[in-house]
Amino acid sequence: MRTRKSVIAATAAASCFAFAGPGLAAPGEGNLPGAHTVGKVTYLSGGIGRNEADAIEHVAKYYPLELEFVRKARPKDEYLADVKVRIKDAQDRMVLEVASNGPFLLAKMPAGNYTVSAEHNGRLEQREVQVSPGNHRRLVFEWQA
Repeated sequence: MRTRKSVIAATAAASCFAFAGPGLAAPGEGNLPGAHTVGKVTYLSGGIGRNEADAIEHVAKYYPLELEFVRKARPKDEYLADVKVRIKDAQDRMVLEVASNGPFLLAKMPAGNYTVSAEHNGRLEQREVQVSPGNHRRLVFEWQA
């Protein structure tokens, strides 16, 4: 009987820890878009609809780089999709070139200095960013309406 209680307690503890790790599903992550890998970069993109945006917000902290795409408009700003994203390393090598599937793009990539370019309707915005272990960087790209 004592062994059975130990097994039940260990199983319950393991179930609780399953929700704590970035590799396992947590509440709300069922709406998370799939991740893709290109070279050494793993990324996901989306955020269309409140549920998907909430799921991305929930996991963003596990990705060293978070990009957000917004059109400044009145009465309120609008999220953008289909933004062309290009990320180059310090040696000017392309490490990622994709079109966003929504207003957010999260990327896991090696530590280093990068140039991030985002293009919407022919208008290009560019930022420099340093990615380092254990840090989360968020870049917001904004275009005027």
